[in-house]
Amino acid sequence: MTRATTSHDQAAAPRPQHVVTALALVAIAGGGAYILARTGWRPAALWLVGTGLGFALYHGAFGFTGAYRALITRGESASVRAQMVMLAVAVAIFFPLLEAGSAFGAPVRGFVFPAGIEMALGAFIFGIGMQIGGGCASGTLYTSGGGDTRTFITLVFFVVGMTLGAWDVERWQGLPSLPPVSLPESLGMWPALALSMGVFALVAWLAARREQRLTGSVAPIFVRTDARFFQGPWAFAWAALALALLNAATLVIAGRPWAITQSFAIWGSLVVDRFGIDDPFFWAYWEEPTRVDLLHRPLIQDTMTLMNVGLTLGAFLAAGLAARFRPGLRIGFRPLLAAIIGGLMLGYGARMATGCNISAFFSGVASGSIHGWVWIAAAIPGTWVGVRLRPLFGLADTAPPR
Repeated sequence: MTRATTSHDQAAAPRPQHVVTALALVAIAGGGAYILARTGWRPAALWLVGTGLGFALYHGAFGFTGAYRALITRGESASVRAQMVMLAVAVAIFFPLLEAGSAFGAPVRGFVFPAGIEMALGAFIFGIGMQIGGGCASGTLYTSGGGDTRTFITLVFFVVGMTLGAWDVERWQGLPSLPPVSLPESLGMWPALALSMGVFALVAWLAARREQRLTGSVAPIFVRTDARFFQGPWAFAWAALALALLNAATLVIAGRPWAITQSFAIWGSLVVDRFGIDDPFFWAYWEEPTRVDLLHRPLIQDTMTLMNVGLTLGAFLAAGLAARFRPGLRIGFRPLLAAIIGGLMLGYGARMATGCNISAFFSGVASGSIHGWVWIAAAIPGTWVGVRLRPLFGLADTAPPR
């Protein structure tokens, strides 16, 4: 994600791709109306929240994969500092809501899960996969919606890897694990909030100091001279604020935070069942009490699926408005191989780690769970390994341009 602003960037905004924009609007509006009629206002509202997430992710070029790579390879920290803003806003909203236990009369719960060897190993594998695959969970969805063919292949094999992980879940169940730990419950809400804010500020400060030392300047995250709301690009902090608010909206509407990857296991398992490859209804993963009914419901009743499809369409709309939807079929053998291997590692790792950078890290930290911090502590070394492996697949070390 480069910081330079060229004279071309400052020129008049490109004219939207009208066909792409119209198709996206029709799909978003039509899908929302259908969902509203079939399942009610909450799933329809989450569909629209998903489109907003995709729109913000695309215009902010807000990805965890490129952010970590830029920090590791060049010392550029703008996106990582924006993530700290995102987390700070999120915990400021989440902690009081979770303390109250309800929002507007409806119950809410956070993601507070055990942290153990399986989760840490899965996050490490995930970190490698997102660098060679070219995206994380949200990244593969929004870049696929924006027309990136390679990350669409990564997404397909992400689903395959997640399905393999669900099938193979019993392999890892006996590994040691800590019980779930919630900082607000352990320390109290206000001390936990103060501690979290202090950690976010420290990370942002250290990242900025490193950027200053390595590059001679610190890129702004709140201002961008060529920013346009509908056509992008956005300043990093705009996207960070949007993601935090939309995650909070998800918490209020769905009763739980934003999550992505469990729906991938549903999609893959239904395909396995449809083609008679195996009987996923008897896999230990789907016999767990919180998941036992998920394969028996129509996909239109799975709000995670609705949000993921909405996210992809939101990015499709953003790409059309920015006149940047140009799918290409030229990938190359080594980048194609990286997409396949990276996708499999992303999916398998996400299953082991109880989620990805969204559900495990973002939503976990926003919920005050220790497992969110353990996830990122394990994923960063995996990211470093993945960055070092990228040249083997003919992939550049640089982050994608903004």
